[in-house]
Amino acid sequence: MDSAGSRAQSFGQTEINWDKLDKTKFYVVGAGIFTGLTLALYPISVVKTRLQVSSHDTVERNAFSVLKNLLRTDGIRGLYKGFGTVVTGTIPARIIFLTALETTKMTAFKMVEPLELSEPTHAAIANGLGGMMASLCAQAVFVPIDLVSQRLMVQGYSGHQTYNGGLDVVRKVIKSDGIRGLYRGFGLSIITYSPSSAVWWASYGASQRVIWRLLDSGNEHDRRPPSEGKIVMVQAGGGICAAATASCFTTPLDTIKTRLQVIAHDKRPTARQVVKNLIAEEGWAGFYRGLGPRFFSMSAWGTSMILAYEYLKRLCAIDETTRRQ
Repeated sequence: MDSAGSRAQSFGQTEINWDKLDKTKFYVVGAGIFTGLTLALYPISVVKTRLQVSSHDTVERNAFSVLKNLLRTDGIRGLYKGFGTVVTGTIPARIIFLTALETTKMTAFKMVEPLELSEPTHAAIANGLGGMMASLCAQAVFVPIDLVSQRLMVQGYSGHQTYNGGLDVVRKVIKSDGIRGLYRGFGLSIITYSPSSAVWWASYGASQRVIWRLLDSGNEHDRRPPSEGKIVMVQAGGGICAAATASCFTTPLDTIKTRLQVIAHDKRPTARQVVKNLIAEEGWAGFYRGLGPRFFSMSAWGTSMILAYEYLKRLCAIDETTRRQ
């Protein structure tokens, strides 16, 4: 077997396509796994969001000081502001996202196959299209949840309004802006998250193939299935590479979107005004406010999510022997 065939075999033994999954088990077990991940990693999002909306004269100028102030004023509970809203809303959004991701990715792989591209390029295109389509489909649910949770995350901070839970945020937003107020920043969310998702999944798909190529370069004739530990290592490496690429690409737009979503109705600026204010206060570096926490957040979320996701797919794979009987 040549090296290309060895690489294809190594990766093929780790890839589980959409048509090989028990969908009911996939959705039910997945809801539990991703809720647990959200619980573990949610504080990072709170710190990142507060950094992005802090004013020029705010004392908390880095992630550590924001974390320290939150714990001092609100205790551990402060790190989970808006958590209930996020968990409730992201379950249907996650179902939409994963369904669109897998179905689009499978279709894209078949469409690109005749082009005879290199394996990493083939994977990058198919995964990138899948990630972009998944994000576009899920934004209708994600954006209102994002807006409500972010307002809860920053309430009482740096002059921001306080609320009595997620439903109070929804009521006040609808009262001042109507239903469309819940979709404030929708355009920027599409511009931010769709390319981000495309870049993340494209980077993940391509980097996995590259890592497998490097690992298999000295083992062209080894036809043994890769060990569980080796599979996890490759997937984690792909997740970190994807997070580094996506965080650098999307942080400026994410900062603008976050500021637009958390500012109260009577002070509402346009996206252009947010950009002008950021440049006036901090120069172009202001667009990368919270880059460190965002990279850490995307690395932690992305790597944990992809390892959990790949484990979920292995757990929910249909036994071909049983299906034939």
